[in-house]
Amino acid sequence: MKELLIGNAAIARGLYEAGCKVVSSYPGTPSTEITEFAAEYPEVYAEWAPNEKVACEVAIGASIAGARAFCAMKHVGLNVAADPLYTASYTGVSGGLVIGVADDPGMFSSQNEQDTRRHAIGAKLPVLEPSDSEECLRFTKLAFELSEEFDTPVILRITTRVAHSRNPVELNERVEVPNKPYEKNPQKFVMMPAMAKVRHEIVEERQKKLAAYGADCPFNRVEMADTKIGVITSGISYQYVKEALGERASVLKLGLTNPLPDSLILDFAAKVDKLYVVEELEDIIETRCRVLGLEVTGKEIFSLCGEYSHAAVRKAILGEEAESVAFPEAIPGRPPVLCPGCPHRGLYYALKQAKVYVSGDIGCYTLGALAPLASVDSCVCMGASISGLHGFNKAEGDANYNKAVAVISDSTFIHSGVTGLINIAYNKGISTVIVLDNSITGMTGHQQNPTTGLTLKGDPTAAVDLEALAHAVGIANVRVVDPNELEATAAVIKEELARPEPSLIISRRPCALLKTVKHAAPLSVDADKCRGCKACMKIGCPAISIRGGKAVVDHTLCVGCGVCTQLCRFDAFKTKEAR
Repeated sequence: MKELLIGNAAIARGLYEAGCKVVSSYPGTPSTEITEFAAEYPEVYAEWAPNEKVACEVAIGASIAGARAFCAMKHVGLNVAADPLYTASYTGVSGGLVIGVADDPGMFSSQNEQDTRRHAIGAKLPVLEPSDSEECLRFTKLAFELSEEFDTPVILRITTRVAHSRNPVELNERVEVPNKPYEKNPQKFVMMPAMAKVRHEIVEERQKKLAAYGADCPFNRVEMADTKIGVITSGISYQYVKEALGERASVLKLGLTNPLPDSLILDFAAKVDKLYVVEELEDIIETRCRVLGLEVTGKEIFSLCGEYSHAAVRKAILGEEAESVAFPEAIPGRPPVLCPGCPHRGLYYALKQAKVYVSGDIGCYTLGALAPLASVDSCVCMGASISGLHGFNKAEGDANYNKAVAVISDSTFIHSGVTGLINIAYNKGISTVIVLDNSITGMTGHQQNPTTGLTLKGDPTAAVDLEALAHAVGIANVRVVDPNELEATAAVIKEELARPEPSLIISRRPCALLKTVKHAAPLSVDADKCRGCKACMKIGCPAISIRGGKAVVDHTLCVGCGVCTQLCRFDAFKTKEAR
């Protein structure tokens, strides 16, 4: 049976068909749906872990127990998981272990353009790169076989386009793979220096075997056509090459991109007149070709930044412009904004009025950096807001502690913010941290987290008590505010900033998009009362605009949160009839 699946769903199907038993992940676009789809199969245990490091360690533990295991993350999540993964490269596996990593060329939802192959080279781990949904399913199944044959974790690398594009895939039945019997083996799984030295030699020998395997394996293939042009490529770039060049070029498609198959590359290069390498982000394949002494054209005509397209490939290699349609006039851009009724809007308005430095974090609330709220001053990585605030205040000196705050969501606080708060308490910092508790993991599409009281599958479970947790790590001053109450929120921020000791403010109101949230009737504007002062525009609500010098409300967007009513001095906003 065939079915049209996005790449992430195809990977989940591959997990099911391969007999994978344990899946542990942390949500991160563009990888999130892999685990959500995997959870739909009753035979697969799937969970959301607090962060990628924990998820990777859960999968490693399941592998040691003899089961086939998997964890998924986006590229920056691999940084968090790198600690256990690099050492798991030394220990090897018992049951097959596959790590799914989704890179994001073009940074559609990420803070950098990181190439997972760099991590794989450092960790000495094989990388498989499917180029469409059919390969996502097939490569996932083969990855477990590769893992067990070569005693290694395997990285399955996809990109945003592969993750979210659709192709027909052939569905098959699940193959139940019994757990391998556990055998105590500290020489293999206890990485003390004496054991690790021996295992490192095994890893280096494994790399040689994998490189030889790549010369004739189910992941790499040669497609000969016109030999005037030869292209070595991988992943989604293969699709661009085929669409742009068709039969006008021969192609070496690499599905196993670490280690690279030297003999196969050399053999292919000898058959073509001019050799190109097309690969998004880093010049991994190109550099290896140059090491092998080949004359190759790559990043001198292709960018190190962003994602490619068939048009870009055609122009770079053939010098031909793809046909396109131009709009007759410029269309204004539509930057992302906080949703109507977003609970973060009122908090950011209060922070802007307070004129403080805001150390930001990763999530939809990072949009508070954009006008008109323009409140967030920095954003580095998950959890960095709290640690960064501590450093900022230590550098500024105790006399200026009341001029800065950190903001972090409930999910990100659990992911990697708790340790930063502990650091503030332990090292006698004077910092005010604000947890934006919207009762869900928002940016990646409403996944549960340890504060919500529900598991990935919606089962009731223990919920982290943020107030109790803060007290337990040494924060004596903990306040809870409703961010939609502007004056009360501003007063609490002012009071806590005035304290010569650390404090935690919990800005608590559910995400406006949660299905369980009941909204008030939408508002409208009394045109006779509106003075066109534009005070209501300062919160950046997409439901409010100015037409003919007067404020108007889009009733299809307004959720009746009432924040705008607190800004209007002329009582121009009024409630419409209930919807």
